[in-house]
Amino acid sequence: MCHVIVTCRSMLWTLMSIVAAFAELVAFMSADWLVGVRHPTGSNFSVVPTPEPYRPTLGLYSRCIKVGQQTVVQCGPYATDFTEIASGFWQATAIFLVVGIFLLCIVGFLSVFSMCFQSILGKSIFNVCGLLQGIAGLFLMLGMMLYPAGFGCEKVVSYCGPDASAYKLAQCSLGWALYTAIGGTVLTFVCATFSAQAEIATSSDKVQDEIDEGRTLICVL
Repeated sequence: MCHVIVTCRSMLWTLMSIVAAFAELVAFMSADWLVGVRHPTGSNFSVVPTPEPYRPTLGLYSRCIKVGQQTVVQCGPYATDFTEIASGFWQATAIFLVVGIFLLCIVGFLSVFSMCFQSILGKSIFNVCGLLQGIAGLFLMLGMMLYPAGFGCEKVVSYCGPDASAYKLAQCSLGWALYTAIGGTVLTFVCATFSAQAEIATSSDKVQDEIDEGRTLICVL
């Protein structure tokens, strides 16, 4: 019989797991990792002659710029395939992030069903998911550490000026997507740790008493 078990700690863990996966996915797809002060024009760069506040942005594989005299910012991928990503370090970052996000999506999917199924092949679903989140967090952290090593690539120099180099942004600033990715990485480790509390909450004596009474929907604060 399927027992639907809902506790404050298990529900909080589920919500945080989904938020962490969503945050990393949105950050990865965004072009707002770096905010430049220059408009790239081939191999040179020049100050954007526009009366409106405008700063081009650059992501792992995409960018947002104004083309020619257009007033609308156009966003899209600058890399048509993996090998065209601006830097080898960014390619490694993309790989680590994709693996981490994939694991987080699996956990997010499993966390929804953790209310009804508390074990996978005889193992606690919370412990399994916590382990996956810990592994995902390591991949994400490696990606975050490698990302600034690619600041010296030609693409970043065209946005940030010739002083840009590894771990040095020159005239650029960090965009919201990078902060979101960092926050999602931290939240992933929090979820990995908190999964133990979710396991304790769903296997408490109070929950067991409710099961012994024959209840299928169990809500414990």
